[in-house]
Amino acid sequence: MLAQAPVRADAPPAAQVADQAPDQTIAIHGQYTLVAQGVGGFASPYSADNSLAPHQVKATNDATLYLGVRPWRGAEVWVNPEIDQGFGLSNTLGAGGFPSAEAYKVGQFSPYFKLQRAFLRQTIALGGDPLAVAAAQNQLRLATTVNRLVITVGKMGVGDVFDTNRYAHDPRGDFLNWSLVDTGSFDYAANAWGYTYGVAAEWYQGPWTLRAGLYNLSQVPNGVALESNFSQNALIAEVERRFTLAGHPGAVRVTGFRNRGRFARFDDALALAAASGQTVPDLAPARRVQDRLGIAFNAEQEVTGSLGLFMRGGWSDGRIETYDFTDIDRTLAFGGSLTGKGWGRPQDTFAVAGVANGISAAHKRWLAAGGLGVLVGDGALPHPGTEQIVEAYYAFRPVGWGSMTFDYQHIANPGYNRDRGPANIFALRVHAGF
Repeated sequence: MLAQAPVRADAPPAAQVADQAPDQTIAIHGQYTLVAQGVGGFASPYSADNSLAPHQVKATNDATLYLGVRPWRGAEVWVNPEIDQGFGLSNTLGAGGFPSAEAYKVGQFSPYFKLQRAFLRQTIALGGDPLAVAAAQNQLRLATTVNRLVITVGKMGVGDVFDTNRYAHDPRGDFLNWSLVDTGSFDYAANAWGYTYGVAAEWYQGPWTLRAGLYNLSQVPNGVALESNFSQNALIAEVERRFTLAGHPGAVRVTGFRNRGRFARFDDALALAAASGQTVPDLAPARRVQDRLGIAFNAEQEVTGSLGLFMRGGWSDGRIETYDFTDIDRTLAFGGSLTGKGWGRPQDTFAVAGVANGISAAHKRWLAAGGLGVLVGDGALPHPGTEQIVEAYYAFRPVGWGSMTFDYQHIANPGYNRDRGPANIFALRVHAGF
């Protein structure tokens, strides 16, 4: 899936303002993003296919169009054709919290075309105060009411609807690390580019929102092709509560997921490998239909007009292999974002965050035996540890349509391996959009 973006929404949620502008009927937006990322030397006494390698520089490029039309009242149809090129560090392998959510799991030297999104959204007003939803990427300007029902059907990113966060959800504009832009243990449905087919419903009622969605999983874990009939699926539910503290907006979200598909339990796969004499264990023979569960929360709070804080945390069943996102069974993240008003650059942003990612005992046994995960696997794991990541960035925005971001990440125990790292990773991101 996306390296993922998450996968994930391409822009923060549309601003909501109370004006009487007419509904927008058609829109064209676009964006281009370059991320060049490099890592220096670090301890690497041994490695395997999924290890992060020292001394490398990689880059990714993507250009997207957002084409929207309103076929009838309250409805929007959007398609997002995209051109992608490039590779993540070590071909997007080596850390549960991978350092670039702009790097897809599938890289190519030559540019290639993907239709990443194609969906219908229907908004149904349910009363209350009038509300105008501002125009944005994948959002036509719309006059509706505070209480409303929003239904989305088609190809999309799960992160377009679930686990959003004002300060950490957009790798084209804020943090880059996978486990900061999304809750790392949230094993959401997606192909290798971060998108899937499904349906989601959102019920907005005053300060509350309830969300539910059903999505196709990949045909095989971490796969390129998606299921088409929901025979392997992800069921997601989320509750959001918005509030104000000292006059500043905040929100808390709790998200639960149930993935149903052909999964393997790590200990079952190890037992089969021992019985058959396999030197390198394989998950495929142990796969059978079962459920994998998880829960996540995230919170955001504006502190002043220029400072905001966020927090993420989550848990998933680490006895069972990750299906579509990344090798994280539990996670906790905290960070802050500060605009440059205090130093005369109100459009700029400085932000810093830390995240600790962990895996289960069964997951550790799997990696210690030489097994590979979605992103990690060094061929051995004699000294497991918590993956600890700090990311800081400065986004310089000289014009409203473009930015240049300088990003630094420190990853201790990459791939949960205390024998390797720490890795110091630097990145330059160039972004333009309209």
